[in-house]
Amino acid sequence: MGSPSRRPSRGPVQRQPPDAALVIPVILDCDPGHDDVFAIWLAAGSPAIDLLAVTAVAGNGTLEHTQRNARIALTVAGIADVPVAAGADRPLQKELSTAEWIHGDNGLGGPVLPVPTVPLDPRPAIDLMTDALEASAEPVAIVATGPLTNVATLLAQRPYLAERIREVVWMGGATGRGNVTPYAEFNAWVDPDALAMVVGSGVPFTMVGLNVTHRALVTTSVRERIAAVGNRTSAFGAELLDFFCSTNAAVFGLPDGPLHDPVAMAVLADPETVARVFTRLDVELAGAETVGATSIDLDGMLGRPANAHVAVDLDVDRFWDAVVDAVSALA
Repeated sequence: MGSPSRRPSRGPVQRQPPDAALVIPVILDCDPGHDDVFAIWLAAGSPAIDLLAVTAVAGNGTLEHTQRNARIALTVAGIADVPVAAGADRPLQKELSTAEWIHGDNGLGGPVLPVPTVPLDPRPAIDLMTDALEASAEPVAIVATGPLTNVATLLAQRPYLAERIREVVWMGGATGRGNVTPYAEFNAWVDPDALAMVVGSGVPFTMVGLNVTHRALVTTSVRERIAAVGNRTSAFGAELLDFFCSTNAAVFGLPDGPLHDPVAMAVLADPETVARVFTRLDVELAGAETVGATSIDLDGMLGRPANAHVAVDLDVDRFWDAVVDAVSALA
């Protein structure tokens, strides 16, 4: 074996205690999807988050379903003052691939879906994002729980807004195996070009991948805790989780399905919950077997400068406490 290349320090694990005086303005860009709904609820119910807007992207389902499902999530939770806009209906370069095999034909299989009372904002998603970023007195975090198409489009078309973005926290990728191909996680695989653009933009970036989200398992006791909250949100959520666990059991042999997306929101809602390291992140843009795979150089083997925070651990009990508390704060 040859001599190893220069290995830059990846930095210490970062656990930042929450500051009760700090409320972070957030835009949530999502593709609901069962776990996206819980990310919406964690944002809406957390005292540490000021949810400015929700934007929808095609991913888990078509844009027709994802924008409607985002409005349904807010409607069920009794949130009427957060605008929802529709964004990209396809990836930057690839054909759209959706995930009905996990989320059902409408993206939210399981419960009977109510007619949303939250309207669809007439602005395109990047216009709503622009308005929210420009109106905020402080930089805004973007939490993205689907393919990064909307965020990449925003940065490509309006690069001057990068300085208004506090950070991008993205649920996607993995330090190991994928969940749609052996190497690629779904959100990265759907639009790897968008991921490469956002990571390369220079905006502070955090990847919350399968290596951590697979610890957020929806066990029987978790489902019982959610259902026991006893409000409308928890009842709807319990039905979502029953369906989500059933499809994860059928597809992956995981009857306690991992609830990926709210882990990304937890990075901001309660930073003590998620441990991160600063390291090198790249994404494969070609390859019959590897397109969409995220290359996380935890040991600095390539000698490239670190460019992203990567989640490496999860305080599972604290995470579920935050989710239950948020659901309890809603309608």
